[in-house]
Amino acid sequence: MTLGKKSSYSLIAGASAFAFASAVSMATANAAEYPSKPITLVAPYGAGGASDMASRTMASVLPSYLGQPVMVVNRTGAGGVTGSTYVNKSKADGYTLLLARIGSQSVSPAMKANIPYKYDDFTMLAVIELNPVICATASSKPYKSMKELVDAVKANPGKMSFSSAGVGSMLHVAVPLVLKLMGVKDPKEAMNHIPYKGGGNAATAAVGGHVDLVCTNSSALASHIAGGKLRPLMITTKERQAVAPNAPTARELGFPEVEVLVGWSGIYGPPGMDPAVAGKLREALQKVKKDKAWNKFTKALGSVPYILDGPATKKFVDEQFNAFNTLVSELGMRIE
Repeated sequence: MTLGKKSSYSLIAGASAFAFASAVSMATANAAEYPSKPITLVAPYGAGGASDMASRTMASVLPSYLGQPVMVVNRTGAGGVTGSTYVNKSKADGYTLLLARIGSQSVSPAMKANIPYKYDDFTMLAVIELNPVICATASSKPYKSMKELVDAVKANPGKMSFSSAGVGSMLHVAVPLVLKLMGVKDPKEAMNHIPYKGGGNAATAAVGGHVDLVCTNSSALASHIAGGKLRPLMITTKERQAVAPNAPTARELGFPEVEVLVGWSGIYGPPGMDPAVAGKLREALQKVKKDKAWNKFTKALGSVPYILDGPATKKFVDEQFNAFNTLVSELGMRIE
């Protein structure tokens, strides 16, 4: 029997509708079962830094609200871009997540034109914490204040150095910005930039006196400050913090513009995640917000618990990217 055109179109349309309905049904079933196996949380920076510690703190409590283990995997390189790219290209099934960081998700996309993702090319699940930035030097160094260190930089242009978590990290932008605001000419060249793989390694370099300055997240410096190995010179929050009670705020020193430097962590998924799966993860993260153990651990690391919902996370991240996009242009640090 030969089918007419109308019948053929009807069959094709019916098959397409059936395929679509089947796909929707399968997605709904998968979402209902999620999670049915362990989840991988990718930390895009090295061990000991803010990314690593935030990942492990979250992984210690999140299973209680999801019913499956959360395994932390460090995928380092390119200032957090390597790990972020891995998650960006992963299957969007909710089993591979990213511990998003300000450097890899705001600063690098603003600074580097050639990275393989845009700042908003992810499923943003939640911002989870803020990290005050502390500028510190080794206790063995002679600088007793931020002014003394900046005066030394002015007197010895190009001879002193600072460490960072890699090119394009927030740490990389932090020092030139601080120097610019404090009146240093040619702030990009005034100090030698020594990039490391992760904030933990950048902090260790400062502890050892291998560099003169590090401006990084308080969580990466807290233990070194408590142990007397690092001398905090300035903190970027509006008020002084218990992690470094003797460190004056940028505002106290007359530079409130430096307050834009605040680290943050978030939980992201690959783009195109099933909204129902993303919803389950967001719901679990909102429960973590009230978890006493997580709050205690996060504060002990010198970080500020700050779990936002989906819309608030998008608004916060948009503002962060726009701020650093402007800073990078003003400092002439964009890499084409």
